[in-house]
Amino acid sequence: MSFLYLFGIKLFHLLVQLASIFNAKAKLWLNGRKNIFEVLSHQIQPEDKIAWVHCASLGEFEQGRPLIEELKKRHPDYKILLTFFSPSGFEIRKNYEKADFVCYLPLDTPRNAKQFLNIVKPQLIFFIKYEFWYFFLREIWKRKIPLYLVSGIFRKNQRFFRRYAVLSKEMLSWFTHFFVQNENSKQLLNSINIQNVTVTGDTRFDRVFTITQQSKNLPIIEKFAQNNTLLIAGSTWKPDEEILIKFFNQSNNQLKLIIAPHETHKENIDRIIKLFPDKNLVRRYSEVIESELSNIKVLIIDSIGILSSIYKYGQIAYIGGGFGKGIHNILEAATFGMPIIFGPEFKKFQEAIDLINLGGASSISKFEDFQDTINSFIENDEVIVRKGNISSNYVKKMKGATDKILSNIYLK
Repeated sequence: MSFLYLFGIKLFHLLVQLASIFNAKAKLWLNGRKNIFEVLSHQIQPEDKIAWVHCASLGEFEQGRPLIEELKKRHPDYKILLTFFSPSGFEIRKNYEKADFVCYLPLDTPRNAKQFLNIVKPQLIFFIKYEFWYFFLREIWKRKIPLYLVSGIFRKNQRFFRRYAVLSKEMLSWFTHFFVQNENSKQLLNSINIQNVTVTGDTRFDRVFTITQQSKNLPIIEKFAQNNTLLIAGSTWKPDEEILIKFFNQSNNQLKLIIAPHETHKENIDRIIKLFPDKNLVRRYSEVIESELSNIKVLIIDSIGILSSIYKYGQIAYIGGGFGKGIHNILEAATFGMPIIFGPEFKKFQEAIDLINLGGASSISKFEDFQDTINSFIENDEVIVRKGNISSNYVKKMKGATDKILSNIYLK
């Protein structure tokens, strides 16, 4: 089984090499892994005490971030090694100031795992949410290094719970402890005789609650939003934007709209603007001038890093991705006390399920659903306030996972 897995890893590497000829992300993935061992050998000193935190991508980094920052605060003698699998995480957070070392995770082979651990010699290791790399996990287990899964979430249809998933179940047995988001995950692990499990919740709640205390002031957004009902659409894709803009074009502009698309390159921004018949009502955030703000109705955000602060100026949030692989982060909007709307692909996200059940969020499957939901808000401000309070109270109630995790870990 491990031989077949290694063959699959080698095949994947070959496919990435081929894709890198014409795909920029694949090229970053390859180039970023060059000279990892040489660089780390020069950076890490023998006396360094290393806590290694691994994240698949940017979303998992946001879950790991509260843990990193609290760990640095409580144990400043430790140095943090932060690794990423994906370029979308590494390229944005390669200069993250709370990490002492940031690099890609090398390809999962026996040789790479041994060489990496020989150089880093971590005292303890955190894998965030998921990421199960067989040879790395096996080598960590052989060396008896404490290994923790943080903010883990498991579902019945995952490979671990299939009858003949020997390799997958073996990987789970190598973890020192699982800190999971919900009781269902704990029960699933218990069902395959994994007992070292604690329900601590999701560390993202700690992160988004901190965002409310650290959000930036954005004068342009504040003036644009002034005395208006503002719908903020975050991390949107084409199917989301088509619904949003169809409603806006038919609504006699009863609300103002901010669209912060997932992809902010010029071609995508141009495509979105073309969907508006009256171009005088729309501006790019980077180009708008203050004197125009009272007359325009739509801002398209063509910058990165400000969406979490934009949410504090809104009354209603729409979160994109629900017509694709799955919704993006809804908690950044929820923490500022807004009702949340998103598409149908949300069932992998516990917070979305919870907020729907509590009444703070709504899922839509088509334009008419969105139209009915928004109109119910526009017609009754009390609905917006009530549902928004549900969202913000939910975040406050669920925070605290980081402290629970660190309280259950022994550091020398």
